[in-house]
Formats: sequence, structure tokens, C-alpha cells
Amino acid sequence: MLAVIRIRGRTGIREPIEDTLRKLRLTRINHMVFVPESKEFKGMLQLAKDYITWGEVSKETLILALKHRALLRGRKKIQEDGMKEAVGYSSFDEVADFLMSGKTLTSIENLVPVLRLNPPKGGYEFIRKSYKEGGTAGYRGEEINVLIKKMLKEGIDLNGKN
Repeated sequence: MLAVIRIRGRTGIREPIEDTLRKLRLTRINHMVFVPESKEFKGMLQLAKDYITWGEVSKETLILALKHRALLRGRKKIQEDGMKEAVGYSSFDEVADFLMSGKTLTSIENLVPVLRLNPPKGGYEFIRKSYKEGGTAGYRGEEINVLIKKMLKEGIDLNGKN
């Protein structure tokens, strides 16, 4: 399972790259999606590598991201006690197991497939350089877990309540 995060904005993008990002549902900066490791998705990621960063997500980071940022349709937060009726799974651990088996969030009926994250605590590195050159863009492997945890600031609600 790969986590893909958009790190650059919407201006000045060539049409094929913009179309690829739209197909990945990465329309805005700091949005994250989970995709299976397939040849097709890896080709899409390589095409948009200057605007995204991606890597293999661990199960505990996946559970943490789902707990803090997953939303139901209508931008409603998922409650742990009513999760079975809303999503069809009784815990975030079951959802993570389902996703790690190669499925996507679009397979779960009432769940929004895109997670909206905060900018990373401490900021991005240089966003126009690849990760191998000391920047942010491109493939980063297991280090994506560190970036996701920096972007999951607990206690901040994107709906403006905290």
C-alpha cells in the first residue's frame, strides 16, 4: 500500500500531469490518498513525481491517519461506536487490514477517499527537488510515515472547532 501526498499547488501544471493528479484525486496541496502497488499506479506516480511524494505506509501510520482524518460523506467525523453501521467495519484496524490487502478507500461506500492533512510541522524541505537530492518530491520509501505523522497534528480540526 502506497500513501501519496500532493506537495505543490495548482498553477503552471502541464495538462497530462494535471489530468493524472485529477485521476488520483489529488486536486489540492496536502491531500493524501492510498493506492495499491500496481504497475499502472506506479506509472501515474512517475508522471506526476514533481508535484507529489509517496512511499510505503505502515499499518500503524495508516490506522493513525484514518482515526484522525478519515471522514464520512458530508464531512462527518467517524465515531468509534457507530463505525459498523456507517462504514461496514467495526474498527479502524479492520479498515487498515482491508486497505493493506490491495484495496482503495473508494471500495468503502460511505468513506471519503481523500484525507485532508495539515502542512507538516517544521515545513517541507525544498519542494522542487527530489527526495534523493534533499528535497520533498518523489519516492521516499518508508520515510513517508515520518512525514504523515508530522502532518497529523492532534487536536486541530479542519472544520474550525479547535
